[in-house]
Parts: sequence; structure tokens; C-alpha cells
Amino acid sequence: MDVRQLELFLAVMEYSSVTRAAEKVNLSPGAVSLQLQNLAASLRADLFVRTGKRLVPTPAALRLAELAMTVVRQMRQIEQEFENNPASDTRPFYLATGATTLIHRLGAPLRALRREYPNTPVKITVSATEEMVAGLHDRRFDLALISLPLEDENLTILPLFEEELLILKPSATPVRGWHVGTMEREELASAQFLLYPGRSNMRAMIDRFFREIALTPRVIMEADDTEAIKRLVEAGFGYSILPEYALRSQPRFFKTFRVPGRRLVRQQALASVRAQHPRALTASIARFLQNALIGPQIHADARRSNKT
Repeated sequence: MDVRQLELFLAVMEYSSVTRAAEKVNLSPGAVSLQLQNLAASLRADLFVRTGKRLVPTPAALRLAELAMTVVRQMRQIEQEFENNPASDTRPFYLATGATTLIHRLGAPLRALRREYPNTPVKITVSATEEMVAGLHDRRFDLALISLPLEDENLTILPLFEEELLILKPSATPVRGWHVGTMEREELASAQFLLYPGRSNMRAMIDRFFREIALTPRVIMEADDTEAIKRLVEAGFGYSILPEYALRSQPRFFKTFRVPGRRLVRQQALASVRAQHPRALTASIARFLQNALIGPQIHADARRSNKT
């Protein structure tokens, strides 16, 4: 016995005719009769008796019809739940991102996303790249906006944009406007730094930068929150290196710099886990966010190149 046999049985119950039921399901009457015979044999019960040209259901058929309608309805619910159609997928969608990106880049794209997918509950988790990657592998997240470089053959990576990391130096007076100066290696060598934790992907990029300029920074404090580090720099505790988009508030009590000839950037990307049966909604939302983020980025890069 299978669900298809139950569907054919219910069609015959509805029309009291194999011929009419066959027309409804686009099969031949012979094929429908064969499935009914197989169903009756598997249940070891007579389901219909013929009275003239009509089929009359037996008491066994009436009992089966009640159960079959429940089974078929549940099967259709399962099929609808897992049909993998972005237009009808109403299961919660889990998106992970870093705090800095969420605050400074995702406001408008997320508003647009909610308009585009009004029936999809979008759940946001703020986390570090390494924790987002673990969540993708555990299937806790459908999609994550992470920082590259990252080597993981089990993830599908969709590159987005680059963001420069700049050196921060405390300022005793308020700083307005936007200007990135240059800072020589010698000043960095004598500075005290507040940096991201050593386990983080961001810290790995910063440490690689210091190795490239043959310098070991004096790290006096670590924190995993960009805004907290920024406030500590403003309070005069030391220098730091932070993403550009987190630094544009005005007024501020720090100045921004880069080392001459050295541009430190992080690549932002959308990541999803490779799967044999990927969720179609994940690819659809990834493309939507890519378009929403890359378009404004092109214009922002052009404006910065004119001002810097």
C-alpha cells in the first residue's frame, strides 16, 4: 500500500466510478482498477461492490476513507513543507552576521529583504566569523555574512565587497570630517594596542599585517566588540585597527591612518554550507543580499576615492 493508491481510492469514492475517477487523475480505467485491486489485496478486504453501473463502497471502504483522507492530507502538508520553492517557503530563515556589518551595512538591505520575503520569518544572530562557520556546519544558520580569508571546502562562498581596516590613534580634541593620514612603522612600534581576541579571524588578518611589516605589536588589551574598542581608543588607552565603516561617526576622538604602501583590507562574503539538497530560499536570499550590498558599495567606493 502506498499514498498514490490511497489517492486513487479516494477519487473512486468521490465519483463512484472508476472511469470518471480515471479521467480526473489522467490515468486509464484499467490502471486505476489494477491499483484498487492491489490495495484491496494488501488490506485483505473487499472495498467495492458493483450495483448496476455504480460502485458501492463496503463498510471497510468507508472506514478506510476516513483514515486515507487524514494520511493524504498529512502527506500533502509534508510535500508543501519541503517543496523547496522560495516563493512558498515560510519556514524561519536563520541569517548570521557580525555586529559591525549589521550596524553599518545591513540596515537598508534587511528592510528590503523583509519586503521581498514578507511571509518568511528572518532570524538574525550576531556572532564572530569562526562562530558563524560552526553554526553553518551545525545547520543552525542558513546563511552567514563572514570575513575572508577563509578556507573551507564545505562552504559555498559568494564574495561581496572589500572593507579597509584602518589604524586608530587617540585624539585630545574632537575630529570632524573624514581624512586618512599615513603613519610610519616606527610610530607603530612604540604604540600600545587594543585588538580583537587572538582566536578571531579579524585578529588573524591584523597579525598577518604586522608580520608583513616585520613588527610585533604591544597588545595591552583584547575585546571582541568593535564599538567597545573604539571607545577605549577615544579614552586614550591605546591604538587599534578597526573596519572603516565603524569609524565614520562624528565628532570622534581618534584619527585614522594607514601605513604608506600597505593597505589592509578584509573581504566580506556570504557563506552557506554545501548540501546534497540545498534550500532554494538560501540561494535566493543570498543573491538578493549580494545585489543589495554590492550596488551601494560601488557608489561608496567612488565617493571615498574622490575624498581620500
